Amino acid sequence: MKRSHRPGAQGLLFLGLAFTGFWTGSGGAQDQAPEHASGRTVKAAVEAKLFMVVAAHPLAAEAGRAILRTGGTALDAAVAVQMVLNLVEPQSSGIGGGAFLLHHDAATRTLIAYDGREVAPGAARPQRFLDAEGKPQDFYAAVVGGKSVGVPGTLRVLELAHARHGRLPWAKLFEPAIALAESGFVVSPRLAAAIARDRFLARDAKAREYFFEPDGQPRAAGSVLRNPAFAAVLRRIAKEGADAFYQGQIARDLVAAVRQHPDNPGDLSELDLARYQAKARLPVCGRYRVYRVCGMPPPSSGGITVLQILGLLEHFALPSLAPNSLYAAHLFSEAGRLAYADRNRYLADPDFVVPPEGLTDPAYLAERARLIRWNAAMGRARPGEPSATAVQQAALGEDEALEFPSTSHVSIVDAQGNAVALTTTIEDGFGARIMVHGFLLNNQLTDFAFLPMEAGRPVANRVEAGKRPRSSMAPTIVYDRHGRIKMITGSPGGSAIINYVARNLLAVLDWGLDAQAAANLPNLGSRNGPTEIEAHTVAAGLADKLRAMGHEVRLAEFNSGVHSIVRVGKRWIGGADPRREGRASGE
Repeated sequence: MKRSHRPGAQGLLFLGLAFTGFWTGSGGAQDQAPEHASGRTVKAAVEAKLFMVVAAHPLAAEAGRAILRTGGTALDAAVAVQMVLNLVEPQSSGIGGGAFLLHHDAATRTLIAYDGREVAPGAARPQRFLDAEGKPQDFYAAVVGGKSVGVPGTLRVLELAHARHGRLPWAKLFEPAIALAESGFVVSPRLAAAIARDRFLARDAKAREYFFEPDGQPRAAGSVLRNPAFAAVLRRIAKEGADAFYQGQIARDLVAAVRQHPDNPGDLSELDLARYQAKARLPVCGRYRVYRVCGMPPPSSGGITVLQILGLLEHFALPSLAPNSLYAAHLFSEAGRLAYADRNRYLADPDFVVPPEGLTDPAYLAERARLIRWNAAMGRARPGEPSATAVQQAALGEDEALEFPSTSHVSIVDAQGNAVALTTTIEDGFGARIMVHGFLLNNQLTDFAFLPMEAGRPVANRVEAGKRPRSSMAPTIVYDRHGRIKMITGSPGGSAIINYVARNLLAVLDWGLDAQAAANLPNLGSRNGPTEIEAHTVAAGLADKLRAMGHEVRLAEFNSGVHSIVRVGKRWIGGADPRREGRASGE
């Protein structure tokens, strides 16, 4: 049954209360099998002719679909999706965090990268995360509290992009989230499990009141949550724009929560919030076989590192190998070592450390590819020197800053062919575990290197005032040989995002899998350490053979969240990662 109108508040409440029997409309959404606590569900590819949205929660995908149905653009839908995700997937993203966004304009055939990354406060110093003895703090000692909170960027970047690419009024895009926040939504098994296993969330009084029952038990799956405080914030932002967040009472309360944290106070100021600016940047693009692959530039390392992995693998006959074969796993892991080695030395906020030229130059990657042997692992890779600038920057120390996988990705294409790839985050699950006005604050500053120096050399990604921490988020748009969009994709997953996205691209571009089959593949790869393989998958059976080739192998739970849209002829095929509760929805 088709519906031509956007569901109102009552309709959205019904969708939330009927979570496991979610209304799909025609053409367009995945059948949702009953979930278990991981969120893992069996999903089928979804086909659409006009538009499509793939997001990490059914209610968010449906909000985006409703906006598209009323004539909204892909960017309009992205705003609505993000606001609902903040409500129903609060552990992963929201207005207290940051985002990277790629936007394809169908009319002008142009691609713009929008940077909404968080920024370090003006008072931040390189020794921020060192203890009294000059050693790195324990990770969660740094994360939990105000010290880890950067200036949020999500609202500013969405506002900037909407001013350029939106069609519907800004206020209208907040209606789905406001309706759900006021009427209530059903706690999913995945959210319930995240609340139950978190060791720190209940320490914050407002988070404890919201996420836990009066007797201290975590909210159970199937219970209904209402968030009137968040609804009130959204109403103000809808009416007044992002200034309502970055100035005035909300900003004062946010700063107070950070600076007055009882155990780990931070130094964020109202001036830091008022000065925040989202930035439009040039995307990084490169050729892979017959395709043009485009991603985020620094301060995300995602775009360049994905292009490096692809450029290295272009020198091997990957299309002739089975996706889960021994040699496909070996080659992919070896390419990852080389690419992550360069990432860890050279990539950071480009306003502080300019990346050397030539990191994605085909000649440089051809030279690096010769380090890959068919029959043996190389061990730990060293950074390359693609240019004279890189030789000068060899004095930089390497770092492997921790990034944790509580992030979300959204892929959207509208009826006019405009497209958005949005990766959005508050960093660790539930961020800094500080709740203000119904939303959580990020812990994004722990994406900086804790050690500002390595072997007597400054680290590119060290903490500095006004700097954006390096990210691995990799929203990606791929074009075919005729310049048409072939694929929109991305994933959460911390520093493993790069491997998730690169492998997903190979699955579609080299192995010809559809969007869903690609998302279903076992995760594997190397971040210039052990070769990591997703446990309890067919790929885990490769472990002994890889060890015989010299790989150090680690089996791990790789909770990716790949959400993709792929063009096949005149149709769009959507796929949502089976490891999470997301869905593809379109018409």
